[in-house]
Amino acid sequence: MKLNKKGFTLIELLVVIAIIGLLSTVAVIALNSARQKGRDAKRISDIRQVQAALEMYLNDCNQYPATLTTGANNGCTGVTLGTFLPTIPTNPTPGGTTYTYIVRSPGGATNSSYTLTYTLEGPTGGFASGLRTASPSGL
Repeated sequence: MKLNKKGFTLIELLVVIAIIGLLSTVAVIALNSARQKGRDAKRISDIRQVQAALEMYLNDCNQYPATLTTGANNGCTGVTLGTFLPTIPTNPTPGGTTYTYIVRSPGGATNSSYTLTYTLEGPTGGFASGLRTASPSGL
C-alpha cells in the first residue's frame, strides 16, 4: 500500500519564512528612509515659507521683525508678521532641533538681516544633511 503524503516539509517552511522576513526588513528600511526625506522636505518648505513672509514684512516695514512670532510688528503700524504668516511652522520630529530665528543689524542698520537655522536628517533636494542656515541671500 502506498502512502500519499501531502503538505510541506520543515525545510520548505523555513525557507519561505526566511524569505518573508527578508522582504519585510527591506520594506521597513525603505519606509523609514521615505519618512526621513518627507520630514526634510517639510523643513525646507517651512523655511522657504518663513523667508517669503519675512521679505513681505521687510517690504512693508523696512526692517525684519525682532522675533519670529505672528504678533511681531516692531512699531510698524497695521502690519504684523501674522499678516503674511498666520502660523509659525514647527519642526517635524524626530531628528531636528527647533527653527531658530536671529535678527541682525549689520553696519548699524536696525533689523536689516536675519539668520534661520534648521537641521536636516539626510541629504535632500541638493542640500547636505546637518545644521543649515538660511538668510536673506538664500538657503
